[in-house]
Amino acid sequence: MDIVERLFDNEDGDPIDIVETLAEHYDWDFDRITEDQIAVAIEGRWRTYAVTLSWCSFDESLRIICSFEMSPPEGKITKLLETLNLANNKVWNGSFVFVEKQNLIIFRYGMNLAGGARASATQIDSLVENAIVACEQFYPAFQLTCWSDETPEESMSVAFDQCYGRA
Repeated sequence: MDIVERLFDNEDGDPIDIVETLAEHYDWDFDRITEDQIAVAIEGRWRTYAVTLSWCSFDESLRIICSFEMSPPEGKITKLLETLNLANNKVWNGSFVFVEKQNLIIFRYGMNLAGGARASATQIDSLVENAIVACEQFYPAFQLTCWSDETPEESMSVAFDQCYGRA
């Protein structure tokens, strides 16, 4: 049994309650915005990520967005968008978008829990971890695209592939 499973006696908890418990456990700064939404600040290697999880009862989905600021020079936005598309081709559990008005890159993903399904604490912990890992993996490529003369394809060469197993 891992540490996350030991935090919960009952896996039938509300997903946002589970996130709040995880935030307390990992000592993340968080704000319970509403009953169905929580915002968390998670320190990564490259930057601090703003992570918001929300429960949408209409379509029975748990949604996560993980965002960070990126202010590319005006002439680099098209190249950044090309790099985002290349990153999206490598990510299977979410996608990146650039919101130019707010200068934000957002990684987003939704977990469908239709029919009364419940997400376990381990699944929710993994959901948050995967969002942070994706942002950490591609952040250097986004930076390189914005601040160098590299092409999007060349910039992607610095994106770390995911490792499986241990040496």
